[in-house]
Amino acid sequence: MKRIFLIFALLCGSTLAHADLNIFACEPEWGALAQEIGGNQVTVYNATTGLQDPHHIEARPSLIAKARQADLLVCTGAELEIGWLPLLLSKSGNAAIQESQPGNFMAAQYVQLLDIPEKVDRSMGDVHADGNPHIQTDPRRIAQVGKALAERMAQVDSANAAHYQQGYASFNSRWQQAMQGWQARAAGLRGKVVVVHHKSWVYLQDWLGLQEIATLEPKPGVPPTTAHLTSVLQQLQTTPASVVIYSAYQNPRSAQWLSGKAGIPAVLLPSTVGGTPEASDLFKLFDDIIQRLNGAAK
Repeated sequence: MKRIFLIFALLCGSTLAHADLNIFACEPEWGALAQEIGGNQVTVYNATTGLQDPHHIEARPSLIAKARQADLLVCTGAELEIGWLPLLLSKSGNAAIQESQPGNFMAAQYVQLLDIPEKVDRSMGDVHADGNPHIQTDPRRIAQVGKALAERMAQVDSANAAHYQQGYASFNSRWQQAMQGWQARAAGLRGKVVVVHHKSWVYLQDWLGLQEIATLEPKPGVPPTTAHLTSVLQQLQTTPASVVIYSAYQNPRSAQWLSGKAGIPAVLLPSTVGGTPEASDLFKLFDDIIQRLNGAAK
């Protein structure tokens, strides 16, 4: 009987040692990054899709149930999910993923943020006190997050620490090579003037050297108005732009209106994995962004 118990204990121990690390990703880019690092040692659930605005998500019972089962929560932070993540964490009852716990990972803490306001008040619209949270449009910052995420995964699941470090090393090698290719293909975009729907492309602009001249929103998070669009059109008469950029989850009508009036192309860019059919993983995300920008700029 004792021998049977020992065999059972060994089998259980082996099962636990090789159990998947359960990851709850707030946005698809972090789910994709965790999968690149973790491979077959992780099970990833994405709370949102590339066709949803991550600012405005409901903490549904299905999301709460998934968060309750998570070993590691991976989100952007910098107040991007402030409208739904605090409630999700509270309702989940999962101590492992609460703020300040190893199972709570916020990507924005590991990169330099842009657009940090000197002050914030409600009259300014949807402005984030910590800075612009849309860091996923810069592959350099994704690499920085990847290094920190691999270390955190190794901390939470120490039995597979070597696997995660190897996974990150493989990913980063391929990522650095891909970045060189992207930068070469995007060289002609440097200095191009752009109009954007929402200020969600500042990190892409910083990486590629694009110059944002105006936004279709009169204030961040405030829908475009006729008066504001007319003022942007007047602005373009003196300072022309090359392209109008909008995301898959944004209504295209304002971008298309300005495109028609100003005679410049409007281009839908995937803001994350799944934002277009072509952007099916992190590598293809930037392949598609650059291909669409180059096509519009021509």
